[in-house]
Amino acid sequence: MKLRSAQWIVDDEGKTIMGNGRLRIFENIEVTGSINKAAKKMKMSYKAVWSKIKATETHYGKQLVIADKKDGSHLTEDARELLEKFRTLKERCRTQDDMVFDEIFSD
Repeated sequence: MKLRSAQWIVDDEGKTIMGNGRLRIFENIEVTGSINKAAKKMKMSYKAVWSKIKATETHYGKQLVIADKKDGSHLTEDARELLEKFRTLKERCRTQDDMVFDEIFSD
């Protein structure tokens, strides 16, 4: 048996700021250089992806994606920092979860 858990960051009202879905959105923008291509790759509408980006930017208080019709879309340094922090959070939580699980369920 193994424990699987998920982490996401929410505001005081429980609205998502960052989670696995948003992580994938930002990663796909980085890879494709396009919000539209990222949305298509994820089988989401452009509007849905854009809304999630804007919600995260609003809650985080920083611009995370620069969209330019000429140069395409790319992540800001603040976005890269947020993604790295979120990945670190997830890994540390996984490590701690595994330790607690092993402690409780080991024979």
